[in-house]
Amino acid sequence: MTIAVRWMLAQPDLALEVKGGHAGIGREITFAHATELIDPFRWLTGGEFILTTGIRLPSTTRERERYLRMLDAAGVAAVGFGTGLSYPEVPADLVSVADELGLPLIEVPLPTPFAAVVKRVMSRLAEQEYEAVLRASRAQPRMTRAVIAGGTAATVRELAIATSSTVLLLDVAGRVLENHPTMPDDDVIEELQSTLGGGASSSVALAQSGASVAVQQISVGRTLHGYLVVISPSSLSYVDQILLGHANSLLALDFEKPARLRATQDQLNSHALGLLLTEDRDPAPAWEQIRHAADADGMVRGLTVLAETTKRALRVEFEIASFMNIAGRQLFLRKNDDRVTVLLRGSDDVEFVRALLCGISDSDRGALRVGLSGRRVVAALVTAVEQSQLCASAAELGGEPVEFASLTGSVLLAFSSTREVLNTLAETMIAPLDDYDRENGTELLSSLRAFLESNGHWEAAAVTVGVHRHTLRSRMAKVESLIDCRLEVARVRAELLLAIIARQS
Repeated sequence: MTIAVRWMLAQPDLALEVKGGHAGIGREITFAHATELIDPFRWLTGGEFILTTGIRLPSTTRERERYLRMLDAAGVAAVGFGTGLSYPEVPADLVSVADELGLPLIEVPLPTPFAAVVKRVMSRLAEQEYEAVLRASRAQPRMTRAVIAGGTAATVRELAIATSSTVLLLDVAGRVLENHPTMPDDDVIEELQSTLGGGASSSVALAQSGASVAVQQISVGRTLHGYLVVISPSSLSYVDQILLGHANSLLALDFEKPARLRATQDQLNSHALGLLLTEDRDPAPAWEQIRHAADADGMVRGLTVLAETTKRALRVEFEIASFMNIAGRQLFLRKNDDRVTVLLRGSDDVEFVRALLCGISDSDRGALRVGLSGRRVVAALVTAVEQSQLCASAAELGGEPVEFASLTGSVLLAFSSTREVLNTLAETMIAPLDDYDRENGTELLSSLRAFLESNGHWEAAAVTVGVHRHTLRSRMAKVESLIDCRLEVARVRAELLLAIIARQS
């Protein structure tokens, strides 16, 4: 606990006034002490507010300057100079050196006892100690409730808020499982990972950025579950360390949940998901349960894995459950024959899905289609699941997961059945134009596409093609005569554009 020098100067009843070293009023005071020793330096640890009347101050300017420089070198936060006894005012040579050092030199007037200054410092420090203990007493129950209601993510979030720091939860391999409030840069993660595995249960180090990095192993007995990391601008206070230890214990307990209890929890989650997707009854209890699947913003994603056989789907279910168990995440999974549906957090992306499926064998992986929905609110989870099913249907066998956003503008072309229809339409309606252009050196097909992509606007299409609008009208009249259609009909324009895209893609 510390007090800024400027806080002491703001106490009107003490009537303290800075005479020199104004640049250092942001320095932090950890203790206040009155001394008339001419060489107190060896007994100082840094952060002191030293009070003196100057009664034993050397008589020469050089020695007085040395006295102040030695105090600064010892890490003193400020020097209070009592006037009205040995000196009527603060010596000018001390003021000059204080300005040079940026060491606050504060006049303590005769009516202000040194004891009053010391008491004010110690009282404020005591208040801060009480406030810190009170903060810890409030944060600990929040973290306990968080681990019960929201698992590891909620615990990490509460610790980050309580310590005003960045908190990471790593697995035994050093991969980030949870983070709050933001993910540090890659170089910070790499630097952190290089320090793991040394055998120490806890460590504190300075990162290259200057931040303090506290790391604790999460373990029970000889079983290591991962690491809890706190990255803060300065070293953690003892209260922050207590909160870190409390969070570590809660996470260890969460990782050590009996397998039967975790399986029961996962089964309950799966039943809740299935109820909301298929059953027609009061869904209120299921909605309450399913909200635990969401991220901090209340968003979810649907994940669908289509396997070629039911046996493969079973193996996919097992691998996903194992991954979520190791990550300390609740599982919301539903298997229907050869289809596996999983509800993920809205913050989980394609990279997370790749990690989720990395334990699946190559032979099984080659027989899967994987689709990931967009971010949706919990109430729209059915839509999220439908999006993921659409993406899985469009995915290549054994290929990369397909995210819903990547299908925008190409959904129809992703399915063989609709593409077959469009190809037939293209052969009937587009091929004659292509043949005519090739035989006569015209540009009917490119002009038609520009016209269609401009939504039938003559001026915009003419600019795109680089011809006069009357020329474009003449070309479109030729198109209508060749394929016997009416381009003023919106449905006709839509079908022709899809046919062109199908033929040219």
